[in-house]
Amino acid sequence: MLGNTERALVMLLDGDGDPGGQAVTAGAGALSGGFALAHGQCDTYPDEDTAPFDEALRIVRHLIATGVPPADAGWCGGG
Repeated sequence: MLGNTERALVMLLDGDGDPGGQAVTAGAGALSGGFALAHGQCDTYPDEDTAPFDEALRIVRHLIATGVPPADAGWCGGG
């Protein structure tokens, strides 16, 4: 999970080379910035490739508990 104060990029990878899956928000049309990486780079992502922060936390809690995203979450790819 990589977040700013409003949205988060949530990805689940299953080992090296796995393309993984990620939380999505279908139809969201804006861009959000402020995703700061440890080495100082600050990224911007389309909102459709992220989730609102509260929803991202719910998804991560479910991933930790079960190993899979919630059935009702916007999700693309593996997981």
